[in-house]
Amino acid sequence: MAFEPPRRLVRALGETAPDGDDWLAKLPETAERAVAVRGLTVERVQVPGGRSSLVVLVRTAGGSPAVLKLAPGRARPESERAALVHWGGLGAVQVHEEGAGAADAAGAAGDAEAGVLLLERLHPDVSVRSLPEAKALLEAAGTLRRLWVEPPASHVFETVAERTGRQAEAMRAGAAADAQVAPLVDAALAVRAELLAEPPERRLLHGTFRQSKVLAGDRMPWLAVGPDPVVGESAFDLARLVRDRVEDLIAQPSGASTTRRRIKRLAESLEVDQERLRGWTLFRAVESGVRARRVGREQDAELLLEFAGWL
Repeated sequence: MAFEPPRRLVRALGETAPDGDDWLAKLPETAERAVAVRGLTVERVQVPGGRSSLVVLVRTAGGSPAVLKLAPGRARPESERAALVHWGGLGAVQVHEEGAGAADAAGAAGDAEAGVLLLERLHPDVSVRSLPEAKALLEAAGTLRRLWVEPPASHVFETVAERTGRQAEAMRAGAAADAQVAPLVDAALAVRAELLAEPPERRLLHGTFRQSKVLAGDRMPWLAVGPDPVVGESAFDLARLVRDRVEDLIAQPSGASTTRRRIKRLAESLEVDQERLRGWTLFRAVESGVRARRVGREQDAELLLEFAGWL
């Protein structure tokens, strides 16, 4: 079949692809090779799909339903695989056992194969976000708690300090180019420095957790997908969940007070320090808002920066 990338993937990768990157151009060929070497039967490409990978619903040679995921190297698919293997299916989607041998054989096919994952099939059209807001937050938080485990002794993952350090450089550049965001960037960078002065714990974190990253499963009611794993404190992971449905929060006259209550409720339910959660929520919202503005997503930028202003 023709592996045409969904428009959302093309648009998202177009915003971030470095000059000369040809991953999208080679994607149909890469997908065909991944299917062939694993003996898969293709059902359909998942649409609209994600913003960083092609997701294909397949069946293995043994007839089991599975998901074939292909991601560019800059999406750190090797870290995703390592985290999923470490979690072993507890709270997260599993790496499909029938793909293990084929993946080893595929390693000889070249660097393009490095971004190929064969995963357990969940219900891709049913996420926690489909639930009423209060129930969705409860289920998402419960799923996230299961992922916060000790990282492997010799791990390949970025730390929160390393990731936010890279982000801080881009934020400073954004502030230099846009005086309107400079005060928020200054506040976000100051709180980052304070939080990193005494990090309270080192856990393996999902890294990009939100309601849409939690899908219905058969093995367990809800399982996380699509991690961009990082090692650090739990509050960093939970911070992204705080701003879920940010467009609804902004539309509410009581959005600021609702956000403060959400921070308090999530911090108490997951035993996370409330001020550290507020601080990382501020940093991550400003970072996302500056990045959205940089790539021309002005509406997203305005929502995120207004939300950050409440914090």
